[in-house]
Amino acid sequence: MILLDNLLIHPDVLKEAFTCNLNACKGACCSAGDYGAPLDIEEEEKINEILEVVMSYLPEKNQSAIKNSGSATFFKGMSKRGTILMENGSCAFLIQKPGKIGKCAFEKAWEEGETDFRKPISCHLYPIRIEKNEVVGMDYINYDRWEICSAACVLGKSLKVPVFEFCSEALERKYGPEIMERLRELKKALDSDNNM
Repeated sequence: MILLDNLLIHPDVLKEAFTCNLNACKGACCSAGDYGAPLDIEEEEKINEILEVVMSYLPEKNQSAIKNSGSATFFKGMSKRGTILMENGSCAFLIQKPGKIGKCAFEKAWEEGETDFRKPISCHLYPIRIEKNEVVGMDYINYDRWEICSAACVLGKSLKVPVFEFCSEALERKYGPEIMERLRELKKALDSDNNM
C-alpha cells in the first residue's frame, strides 16, 4: 500500500489498466453481484429527496419494488447499506432492455438536468472501491477485480489507461481536483522505480 496523506492506495490502482467496454458487458456490474451500490448516509438522504424524479425513468416493476422496500437496505455481507436489488439480482435503479446497454436511472435524470446527483459515488468510482477506517480516519483505495470486467481490462491495456485515470472524474468528485495531479506523480515515481 502507498500512503498519500490520509489515503492508503493499493499499487494496482496505479499499475493496472481498465476502460469500461459497455458494448461487451452491457453494464453487467449493475445487474450482477450480491449487493446493491454501497451508499453513505448523505447519499441515501439525497436519493430520497430526488426519488420521485428518478423513479419516473424506471419501469413499473422497479418502481413497485422501490415503493414496497424503499430505495436502500442493509446488506449483511458487505456490512453497509446499498441500493435495493430486484429479484433477478439487478440494481432496482437500472433501466434494462434485452440486448441493450443498461442505463442508470440516476445518471439519466442527471443527464436530463433534472437533478445534480449523478449517481452513487461507489458506482462512479468503480472498479475502485474505498473502505473508510473510522478509527484512524483513513480511506483504503483498492482495485476491485471482477471477471465480468475482463473486456474492460483488455480495452484498458490496449488504450494504456490505468485504473486511476479511468476513474479520474469520480476521484476528483470524491477528493477534489488536486488528487489526480498527486496520483500522476505517484504513478511516475512507481514507474521510475520499476525501471531501475
